[in-house]
Amino acid sequence: MAFETPLALLALASVIPLIILYLLRPKPLMVRIPSVMFLMQVEEKKRFFTSITKLIKDPLFLIQLLVLILLALAAAAPYIITNEPLSDEHTVLVMDMSASMQTDDRFQEAIAKAEDYVSKKNSIVLAHNVPVTLLEGQDATTTQAALSSLRPGATVADISAAMGTGMRMLSQGGGRLIVISDLTNWEGEDPVSAKNLAESYGLKVEFVQIGNTADNIGIIQGRLETTQSGYTYNCVLKNYGSSDQNVPVEITTTDGESVTKNIDLPVKAKSTQQFVLTNMSTGITTIKINRDDSLPADDTAYVSVPRVSNKRVLFVSDQSLLPSMTSVSLMPGIQTTLATGVPQDLARFSVVVVAKANQSLSSGEISLLSSYINGGGKVIFIASDGLAAQGADLELQKLLPVRTSNITETQRGLQMKVNQSTRLTDDLALDEIAVYKYLNATPRLGSTSLVVADEGTPMLAFAAVGEGTVVYVGFSDQLGEGAWNNFHNLPDFPVFWFKLVGWLGGSGDISEYNLKTGAVSTLAKEQQITTPDGTEITKRVLYSSAGLYEVAGRTIAVNLYNDKESDTTIDATDVMERAYSKDEPAVVRATTYESKNYLDTIMIALVLLLVILELYIIKKRGEL
Repeated sequence: MAFETPLALLALASVIPLIILYLLRPKPLMVRIPSVMFLMQVEEKKRFFTSITKLIKDPLFLIQLLVLILLALAAAAPYIITNEPLSDEHTVLVMDMSASMQTDDRFQEAIAKAEDYVSKKNSIVLAHNVPVTLLEGQDATTTQAALSSLRPGATVADISAAMGTGMRMLSQGGGRLIVISDLTNWEGEDPVSAKNLAESYGLKVEFVQIGNTADNIGIIQGRLETTQSGYTYNCVLKNYGSSDQNVPVEITTTDGESVTKNIDLPVKAKSTQQFVLTNMSTGITTIKINRDDSLPADDTAYVSVPRVSNKRVLFVSDQSLLPSMTSVSLMPGIQTTLATGVPQDLARFSVVVVAKANQSLSSGEISLLSSYINGGGKVIFIASDGLAAQGADLELQKLLPVRTSNITETQRGLQMKVNQSTRLTDDLALDEIAVYKYLNATPRLGSTSLVVADEGTPMLAFAAVGEGTVVYVGFSDQLGEGAWNNFHNLPDFPVFWFKLVGWLGGSGDISEYNLKTGAVSTLAKEQQITTPDGTEITKRVLYSSAGLYEVAGRTIAVNLYNDKESDTTIDATDVMERAYSKDEPAVVRATTYESKNYLDTIMIALVLLLVILELYIIKKRGEL
């Protein structure tokens, strides 16, 4: 037996006062009787030995002695070391949450199989397009309850990434990795390669294949385009079965009241059929295959067309030519206004962009912006000399999502990276943006940095202030010889401003309202959203299910649109053959590990029992 804190054993010295206390406690008064004087003298010679004998026989002394010894030992944290098998300690269940798992009863079968592998210690990793840890290191009861509450998703699963998450959970104590999937389709690395890697580190990995092949007819593609007459939707259906089918399709448009029409589409076996909807109405249009088949996730497509209303965007600038203003003015339904100062009436503007290059905002202008933001307004600050620490008012600094300092010039350009991927940063070619001058800054507590320089300087960040949102854009759009960068010359520039103003409150691009499953968006602050599976409070939205989402006042249509995921005729036999046809991997770590088993809890329990026994004896003697 070893001790974690051996110095605590000094507490064993506490038994010495206990022994002295019992030896020196008062004794009954002794009276000498001459007739037995000789006997008493003999007794005095044995008094010391008699005291020791009585001390040892006193149960209270023995109990108190044991209590002190056990408390001292417990404080020293005693433990014994045992060799524990790696695979018996921790089970990580990797659950495939892809759309194909909705085929027939595959997901119910997966839950039943997962329950068979539940052990004393369990973790669950959900394989969406990004891994999601549902629980970690929980007991069997908690794990079974979590499994029973699961619902299938509608993304393409990155199984190898989920396995990687499970491997990190088992990296210290080891264990087993159970992958429960139909193994028909995935994104990322080959799961068999991930299995080989995990087994090379001594982990037990088991693939549990779910489901059988089935026929399916699904909507595999939907494209919404802007035309001069409005919006046009191109829809593609595919028949994965072996026989020709006449597919009934129900089209319902909801904009105040619902209008439904039905069409029949002939779709040949193993072929596709396309149809087009023109002059799409605003609101939600639902395209539904009106028949039962194996996979419901691709039977319905949703199209969201926002109601167009004129939005006003105010640009506060001392420059007459602003590339950002030019880009925003091209957006449909957006009216731009240029002002050299902040006007009194800001409530009529949806978004305010502050892009002063040479002048700082006055205290009155800052106060107006502060009231506007705290009341729910949206303001974008573009990096400039006026935002540098030496030129920015303290109250202005408090509004920004970053804490600014000095302006830095760089000859080699600035290396940038996406810190958090969102629709604002998608397809943003940062390697093509040459930055010659930038504003040194650090993120404030509670802000979110989407794009940062290699040393961590935020170049695109936002934060919630009161009821509103403030965005910092580190790419100044000054023109001429004093230009800070070349971003305004790139084709990504107007697209970026389309997305940014659309996200903050403009009409935006129609694609912002129609997403594929697996998309991720970040909100300015935590808020309640409505998903096809219910409501939740979050700041980061993962669109994992097909259906309608209510996010920040928008109705967003989310669809599967994935040919391979809809193909329920795929047989994963080849994956299982590859997974188990190889030789056993070379184990590069031991199959057991040394585990510390602490005994202090047992000792504390014994102390409590001894105290209860002591109270019982005292009461029995009539001393309590």
